[in-house]
Amino acid sequence: MIHAAIAQPSSHRAPSKARLAAELPRGAWTLLTLPSHWSRLKQAPRGDGRPVMLIPGLFDNDAAMGLMRRYLTGLGYTVRGWGLGRNIGARATGSDAELLVEQVAAFHDETDEPVTLVGVSLGGIMARLVAHRRPDLVREVVTVSSPFAGDPRATNVWRAFEWLTGEKIDDQSVVARRLTLAERPPVPATAIWSASDGLVNGAICHAEGEPSIEIRASHMGVHIHPQALRAIAETLAGGADRQSVGRLPS
Repeated sequence: MIHAAIAQPSSHRAPSKARLAAELPRGAWTLLTLPSHWSRLKQAPRGDGRPVMLIPGLFDNDAAMGLMRRYLTGLGYTVRGWGLGRNIGARATGSDAELLVEQVAAFHDETDEPVTLVGVSLGGIMARLVAHRRPDLVREVVTVSSPFAGDPRATNVWRAFEWLTGEKIDDQSVVARRLTLAERPPVPATAIWSASDGLVNGAICHAEGEPSIEIRASHMGVHIHPQALRAIAETLAGGADRQSVGRLPS
């Protein structure tokens, strides 16, 4: 059972030191080569104007999601950041993501439509939590390199998470939240993940029985990686094309 698997120490390990060391140069390469992919990225299916909220990763903010916002807006979606500053976990969202729920509810009320949540890393974990807590507000969830399906120790960032958020991964409340996150949300959810991620084990970034798209990307810069951006666009359009995503260079 999922609950039993998550509650026990994971058999998955954090990415190797070599893969961790490659994160910075791979992320830099993603940034340097992105302009060469932009024209192809703009060939993704056009959006339908739906409201889309972008939730940043650990210690990132709305500014970090600016390029993704520009891209999805250009495709025709109504895109907004989460509006809660830097993502420092419960310190930003409240212990049960209640402040984030308020942001989603306001966007929902403004547009009179359920909101699509796109979250990167920790942001994707929060998106799933909102979907569990208030499915009436959420149309679908897309997570990008978000380790929601396993033990946080299968990452190289769990100590940074504890330091920045003030939460301990073995706290009863945190474990209970992980159990909820591992369950399939009551709305459509797609996980975008990478087996070559150097910060989190890709195996805990997707769940059996849920739609997922594998890309080849580092964790650093994944929010601007061409494969991730195209996978998000294809998912929102309702037809993730794994073949075309896979042809984009890593």
